[in-house]
Amino acid sequence: MSGYGPFDGFTLVAIALAVILSALVSLIGTSGRKRNIALGEAQVGDLAEMTGIRDPKRLQEVFGPPDMGRVWRSVTLLDVRRARTPEGWLMSSDLVDYACIVAAVMALLVSFRLMPAFLLIALGIQIAGWIVSTRLPR
Repeated sequence: MSGYGPFDGFTLVAIALAVILSALVSLIGTSGRKRNIALGEAQVGDLAEMTGIRDPKRLQEVFGPPDMGRVWRSVTLLDVRRARTPEGWLMSSDLVDYACIVAAVMALLVSFRLMPAFLLIALGIQIAGWIVSTRLPR
């Protein structure tokens, strides 16, 4: 990709590894959030990341008020999936993360003209997900 002898392909490999690591970290975080929701211990951060709804008042409109411990006990994963916004898909969708991993692995294994473009799209998706997640309530 770089065109210089010893560094030819280095950029491709570095971007692919960054995409894979970013997607794995996202998958681990998402599984923890899903676990909290499934156990009935969903907090503001869990619901905000899974749905993409950043405003706590909007979360109360969608899921109802939390109990006294600021925990939503009656919210299910199906409720979260119904309320998911495009930002929620970027931050916490397993399908999006798996697709990014597949694109990164394919970019390493397949020599096709458009594979670097697919890899850059996967990188953009991962970066967008991390940028959106910095604006979540804590």
